[in-house]
Amino acid sequence: MTDDDVKQHWEDRYAERPQMFSGNVNRWLAEVAGPLAPGRVLDLGCGEGADSVWLAERGWQVTAVDISDTALQRARAEATRRGVADRIRFHQLNLSEEFPDGEFELVSAHFLQSLVHLDRNRIFGRAAAAVAPGGTLLIVDHAAAPPWAGHLHDHVFPTVDEVLSVVDDDGVWERVQAGTVERETVTPDGEPAVLLDNLIVLRRR
Repeated sequence: MTDDDVKQHWEDRYAERPQMFSGNVNRWLAEVAGPLAPGRVLDLGCGEGADSVWLAERGWQVTAVDISDTALQRARAEATRRGVADRIRFHQLNLSEEFPDGEFELVSAHFLQSLVHLDRNRIFGRAAAAVAPGGTLLIVDHAAAPPWAGHLHDHVFPTVDEVLSVVDDDGVWERVQAGTVERETVTPDGEPAVLLDNLIVLRRR
């Protein structure tokens, strides 16, 4: 699959509806980043910008990356609406092929999973290298399919150990948290449900 094919896949996904996600900050980002002193942050797979805008509102200087122009247009519009566009630099990149320069006090990757080509090992390796001394690497994955997504029940989801094998070099990191956690949500029909996430929080020594 070519770079153009991957990009078109995500453009088509975002074109399915005027807003793909809730617009709320991801729970684990809020819990991890909330106590941190604002600095430079890299938001990988920023989507429609909910996390990036939340961080910018709290004083972070944000570099936000996504492959979809449509997602980035929505993210820019939301950042402008909430008065933080000057604190966010948006970049349209296929992270399997390109990666932004710089060091960051926080590197965040939420649900960077795809049914089309995504070189997660390369991305997470570069994400780990981009964390400044004393900084934090936050990776959150879906650990299992949502209860209502029957078509994904045979899908093999990444494990915590698989991700750690890519990023957790001996002696480099303090392992703050690494395991599977539950997150309450509602189904598309409005019923309560529980999702399983893999939550990895590492701090560079």
